[in-house]
Amino acid sequence: MTVARRAGVFACMALLALSLAACGGEDGQVRLFSKLIFLPRQTGDYDIRLRTSNDRLPVELGRVLSWDSQPSWSPDGRRILFYSDRKFNLPDRDNNVDIYVMASDGADLVRLTDDPASDAFPYWSPDGNRIAFYSERAGNGDVYLMNPDGSGISRITDAPAIDIPYGWSPDGQRLLFASGRSGDLDLYTVENDGGVLKRIAGLPGHDVGAQWSPDGTRIAFESTSGGNSEIFVVDADGSNLINLTVRPLRDAYAVWAPDSARLAFVSDRTADPNIYVLDTNYSFLTEITHVAREDAWPAWSPDGARIAFVSNRDFNRELYLVNADGTGELRLTTEPSPYLSPAWSPDGSRIAFTGFRDGRRDVYVIQVDGSGLVRLTNDEGQSAKAAGELSR
Repeated sequence: MTVARRAGVFACMALLALSLAACGGEDGQVRLFSKLIFLPRQTGDYDIRLRTSNDRLPVELGRVLSWDSQPSWSPDGRRILFYSDRKFNLPDRDNNVDIYVMASDGADLVRLTDDPASDAFPYWSPDGNRIAFYSERAGNGDVYLMNPDGSGISRITDAPAIDIPYGWSPDGQRLLFASGRSGDLDLYTVENDGGVLKRIAGLPGHDVGAQWSPDGTRIAFESTSGGNSEIFVVDADGSNLINLTVRPLRDAYAVWAPDSARLAFVSDRTADPNIYVLDTNYSFLTEITHVAREDAWPAWSPDGARIAFVSNRDFNRELYLVNADGTGELRLTTEPSPYLSPAWSPDGSRIAFTGFRDGRRDVYVIQVDGSGLVRLTNDEGQSAKAAGELSR
């Protein structure tokens, strides 16, 4: 998840630091991956940056919120995963990220992980029976699996460098992740039992922001190999690597449409970040939004007809909908508070997102007509059960 870069608030420069290890590149150089740092902004969101010894500037891996972040619907639409840097019933946050799950109406909040190290970036398996996630509990960042109740935690990757998960193959057999084990951040897949490992993309720059196509045949990602961020696709076996954008300015955050043919992405090619849709079969490009402000976080509806996105065109990040051809734009939220990271419910009736409101960052849902805005989490008063308490 990447966005336009602007100066923010640096009073709390490192709210969260995830430790990384040194690793040797294939060219014989050693590139030290020092830290993932969450940099706070006035708008309530955070940049995730990776500092390396060979980069003049840190690598931007994406942007999320701390506290209640990255809502993810279960395949049956009944539950929502998120991760948070809070622990409930404590007077002060400990800035340790853990993973939580709740019912889609905000009830039955459960903390799934409770480790002194950070646990983040959860992904449901296609059948909803397992959750892949990132954890530092072994000393460096690796990919883990657990059951939906927090039990059965197993380590899937084990390398002296960071491994960042990007989700499951549509058949649930493999996991996609970025790893620093070869010197730069490259893309790999691994069998869901930790078996056969395969490098899918290893361009000279950093390969991040990866996503499987819904039919499982291709992987889209962004890479800094050309000196700026470009969007690539590669077959799931690592063959047929193609640069789709080839522009002097940033193209990033590509997300597949349900038809596995179209990609929505954010581009700076007209100076202001706008959303585009590319038909990867015919190379037909459509500019979906056209404003002199930042549009970001495109998310396809389950039927592929519409795209949810966030825009600060009114100097505040609000949630919008637009048809996939750029028509029928609809503003869903009107509150003077930043809303971020939209995620559609599987039936396409609701959108979950993170919001910064009343001094808190929480998970919200809204109907796709803009009605029924509900805050699902409440960082001040809501309590969470530990994972093991459900079976008692």
